[in-house]
Amino acid sequence: MKDPYILSNVTKEYLNTYHCILEDMIKGMTEAELNGSISRNFMVQMIPHHRAAVEMSHNLLRYTTNIPLQNIAEGIISEQTKSIENMLDILESCSKKINPDRDVYLYQRRVDRIMEVMFSAMENSRTNNNINGDFIREMIPHHRGAVQMGENVLQYEICPELKPIVYAIISSQRKGITEMEGLLMHGV
Repeated sequence: MKDPYILSNVTKEYLNTYHCILEDMIKGMTEAELNGSISRNFMVQMIPHHRAAVEMSHNLLRYTTNIPLQNIAEGIISEQTKSIENMLDILESCSKKINPDRDVYLYQRRVDRIMEVMFSAMENSRTNNNINGDFIREMIPHHRGAVQMGENVLQYEICPELKPIVYAIISSQRKGITEMEGLLMHGV
């Protein structure tokens, strides 16, 4: 039997912080108070999702010297902080957009499946002493989850102010996935 991979103290510190952030995100998303407004439900689950990405990016920036990855992390911080602010600005007014019970059920059933896959991929991502690679392998399923949640919410009637925010989330997350996959392919 092979010896388990030995992690450095620096990697252990990075991963400990990562897992605390992930745990908070899972709790924030699964314990969010949901109601009959798909618009509201999307935002109260996406906000903790975005906050986690911001915190994970700050965690990476404590350790990485890879400039392209620093740029990606700084972009995540900037874009997702702005997206959180935009959602908080419209949360109250968009919460008034109530959807039929069946739509709310179908919407949330799909969100629950997306979250289950995302959480599992993030909890079980391969780790080694390459923090840059670890971050990418953790963030790609995080971004995929946001894209899928965005695509899902657009299948339902949502408040008009939310639509451009959702389109921006989908676009930025897809771009981030492509950039991070490119870095992995080049041996980051």
